[in-house]
Amino acid sequence: MKIVFLETDTLGDDVDLSMFDRLGEVIKYPCSKPEVNAQRCKEADIIIVNKVPMNEETLHLAEQLKLICITGTGTNIVDFNYTNGRNITVANVKGYSTQSVVQHTFALFFFLYEKLSYYDRFVKSGDYIRSDIFSHFIEKFHEMAGKTWGIIGLGEIGRGVAEVASAFGCNIIYYSTSGKNSNPSYHQVDLDTLLKESDILSIHAPLNDKTKDLINERELRMMKKTALLLNLGRGPIVNEDALAKALKEDWIGGAGLDVLTMEPMAATNPLIEIQDSSKLIITPHIAWATIEARQRVTEEVYQNIIAFREGKERNVVRA
Repeated sequence: MKIVFLETDTLGDDVDLSMFDRLGEVIKYPCSKPEVNAQRCKEADIIIVNKVPMNEETLHLAEQLKLICITGTGTNIVDFNYTNGRNITVANVKGYSTQSVVQHTFALFFFLYEKLSYYDRFVKSGDYIRSDIFSHFIEKFHEMAGKTWGIIGLGEIGRGVAEVASAFGCNIIYYSTSGKNSNPSYHQVDLDTLLKESDILSIHAPLNDKTKDLINERELRMMKKTALLLNLGRGPIVNEDALAKALKEDWIGGAGLDVLTMEPMAATNPLIEIQDSSKLIITPHIAWATIEARQRVTEEVYQNIIAFREGKERNVVRA
């Protein structure tokens, strides 16, 4: 069996991939090269991939390909009409990053909420050395207790955020983008109510026709002027032109993003103009990427291959 990794850089050089050597010949390419991806796939029985499109252009030479393993949950890179027509199985991984994303949600939140960029600069600039009092509280911040935390997308990650926010004393409300999600532990509201009442609004929803541009100029104008917006779902859920305008004109208190419409970030992204870290913090799609989560992804892919070899279905995706 020949296993081809098309982009090991998406897993990191600190993740142990040696287990795959027990399964057959393993070839590891650090990153995608569109002009040679098809040739790299030519003799593969199994492809392990994250972002490379799995379509006819990439796979037309891979005559013996049997299984595509995605090192993530999303399957939008797959042309299922093509893979189904060739009887190629597709498997993904699920639930590997829940704790990591929940943790990063609060990292972004506290950075903004407690004005940490300002207070860090105050100390490191030497102003604290010259201060005549022991404390300094020019930039005001609040307790979480009693505040309303709104959630868009109450799946596994959204529920994890709700549990932590509840432990800090927040009131939890949520909006179901599909209209099918009902959780009696928390109060479900419509989108307009969520926008108007939330002191903190975090997004943990998938990208689809219902969520693309869900948060646009109309929605941002409905939010509290002090509200914080956190997007840990998918970039296109928040319209970036509208968000840049909202931050520049102080419609909302601030935003924390781990996802963008184009990744890596496009040079034309209007958010790059906002250099004030007290208003905006952007991290480069790392919420999922703790060491533990990346190793968990690897082990899940390994188990998917073992199951496939044994004729069992494990995390098989059909579309």
